[in-house]
Amino acid sequence: MTAQTKSKTTKPQPTKSATILKFISRPSGASLGVLEKATGWQPHSVRAALTGLRKAGHAIERDKDAKGVTVYRVTKVASAADAC
Repeated sequence: MTAQTKSKTTKPQPTKSATILKFISRPSGASLGVLEKATGWQPHSVRAALTGLRKAGHAIERDKDAKGVTVYRVTKVASAADAC
């Protein structure tokens, strides 16, 4: 298979930030451990990505679940209108 053929058959992979956003957009949110496993990143890198999403305009809420584990979830998604 040539490089040209291969590029036509593979789908672009979502970015890790997009993966984090997908997980924290769920109604139940996502814990730091879940986000670490999904991205393969260390905790400080996941937290930095969450900060980047906040700076991009996403309102991210931090809460504790019934077991006392910190859960992150999006309460407001950034839109193009918010950037103006």
